[in-house]
Amino acid sequence: MNDNNSQHNSEYPHPLIAREGWGHLVFALVLALAVHYFAGWLWALPFWLFLVFVLQFFRDPGRQVPLGDKLVIAPADGRIVAVEKTEDPWLKREALKISVFMNVFNVHSNRSPVDGEVRSRWYHAGSFVNAALSKASVENERNAIWLKLADGTDVTCVQIAGLVARRILCYVGPGDMLKRGQRYGFIRFGSRVDVYLPTDARPKVALGDKTRAGETILAELV
Repeated sequence: MNDNNSQHNSEYPHPLIAREGWGHLVFALVLALAVHYFAGWLWALPFWLFLVFVLQFFRDPGRQVPLGDKLVIAPADGRIVAVEKTEDPWLKREALKISVFMNVFNVHSNRSPVDGEVRSRWYHAGSFVNAALSKASVENERNAIWLKLADGTDVTCVQIAGLVARRILCYVGPGDMLKRGQRYGFIRFGSRVDVYLPTDARPKVALGDKTRAGETILAELV
């Protein structure tokens, strides 16, 4: 295993502002400029504030990914809302589930928690309850990928829509190879990501901890 204190830059072919937000930014900018021009800065102020909100929501900074073959890295920015043993509904096994809740002020790019091959991908339509609630894992719209590590370990990573989220984006499918910290998807507005690990994985986070996608260590595999 590599030195856990070492870091490397994850592959980052995307600009500092996520491509998923370019259209929203153009719309917000044109709207603010038009109101400013025709009605003055005071009427335009709410629209400039909206532009700032859109800009911060779609920010997508690069991250320094910790090295270590057994490390599981946070797939999303946010707050830990679950660290528990439960059933992995996708692979039908007992698993350690670690869940990250993203609010509207977090970065919403999703990154692979491990190095592995995508063996399968599942999409399930559902409702849009608050993603901080445990029932969101089984009731909300969700997209799951099954990752197989080189040593045969299985990891399931699930993007879950939230109360106002209406779009889950996933750019990988069966046969694709992902590197730890590599960007693979995006969820618009408040949402959640669940990671299902083998039951003997050692968690490195606790409820309430803050995470940074691609940097925070969630757990260590044995």
